[in-house]
Amino acid sequence: MLYYFLYPLAKYHAVFNLFQYITFRTIYAAITALVLSFILGPYLIEKLRALKLGEVVRDCNPAGHQGKAGTPTMGGAIILLVVLGSVLLWGNITNKYVWLLMFVTLGMGAIGFVDDYSKVVKKKKGGMRARTKILLQIIVASIAALFLYYNGADTVVTIPFLKDTAVDLKVFYIPFVVLVIVGASNAVNLTDGLDGLAIGPMIIAAATYMLLAYLVGHVKIANYLNILYVPQAGELAVFAGAMVGASLGFLWYNTYPAQVFMGDVGSLSLGGALGTLAVITKNEIILLLVGGIFVMEALSVIFQVASFKLTGKRVFAMAPIHHHYELKGWPEPKIIVRFWIISIILALVAISTLKIR
Repeated sequence: MLYYFLYPLAKYHAVFNLFQYITFRTIYAAITALVLSFILGPYLIEKLRALKLGEVVRDCNPAGHQGKAGTPTMGGAIILLVVLGSVLLWGNITNKYVWLLMFVTLGMGAIGFVDDYSKVVKKKKGGMRARTKILLQIIVASIAALFLYYNGADTVVTIPFLKDTAVDLKVFYIPFVVLVIVGASNAVNLTDGLDGLAIGPMIIAAATYMLLAYLVGHVKIANYLNILYVPQAGELAVFAGAMVGASLGFLWYNTYPAQVFMGDVGSLSLGGALGTLAVITKNEIILLLVGGIFVMEALSVIFQVASFKLTGKRVFAMAPIHHHYELKGWPEPKIIVRFWIISIILALVAISTLKIR
């Protein structure tokens, strides 16, 4: 919005030229989101506590989690508010990708809110039915996929580490996009089980896609790095920057021992946004590396369920895999920090593919 109103004033004073630069607006979107988190965080946490919107801990969780019962949840609403507010303030609101990303983020957040509301307020065990939740996610992702497909999106998917290697999915690009967005949304949701465990890797992933969005949206840099140039995608760096700032602000309150949990309203929306960023920037496969922790958590659940159904035996002591390490005796902070370290390493490897290609 500032770009829309203030950049035209550059003809009167050179200082307003700053608003044309994506880098400038990205930095201040991140700072704005961080400051807003610090301002709104305590107020919203107290509101959640006053409304008795506390975490419901399932009996099947490790014993140490029982002490977390009653901790305010649905704190992901803080993230949604500050991300969207910062993007509307610093982003180019005429950019179609910005609106698409906001649609997916809000859509997934709404699904997560209903799920949280069912569990916390309605006291419905397990919340929304799994099939219903997945179906709603598929609908949101399908709208995004169809929008991209019928608005001239490149249906080519590049392969990391391999130069000039790509696959044109043509019409199958639509279900592929749905898979990426829904998969990312649920993978982040599964990771959100310890204090700060999901939000740490999310900061790293969002920062990585902030860089990738800027690179693919800059024609000269994209040509130099031999990566696909995506017109207008550079503006998504502002959105990713807001995600970084909002996530850092939330981590302030979510770090061990957590004062608030994000709930599905936060994890589903952030995961959906991350998947959409990967799709628009044409770095879908790289998401497997950048979001490696999320992938590992999701796969641990898939392997656990498949193994138990096929053989009657469990692969892990408990899934998702962070619970496995809890039952092995690892202190919660050790699991969290080590997962963060892995996320940093994977993000660096992902960035390195830009030159390897």
